[in-house]
Amino acid sequence: MAVKQPQTIKMPELRLMAKDLGINSFGKRKADLIREIQTAEGNFDCFGKAEGFCDQWNCRFRSLCIEEK
Repeated sequence: MAVKQPQTIKMPELRLMAKDLGINSFGKRKADLIREIQTAEGNFDCFGKAEGFCDQWNCRFRSLCIEEK
């Protein structure tokens, strides 16, 4: 079962996710913080690097990442 995919995500929401995972979000750019969250959740840290294809079906940022490309 895939994780619910966000349509957009704002920094306050990302900071909460990071805090829940024990990640310090201070001074980090959005994409870098998302990549740290991806790693902490057991996915590749590839946000924003996909070129039209992503096989990380359980990544909560999958649709957002593909959409931005």
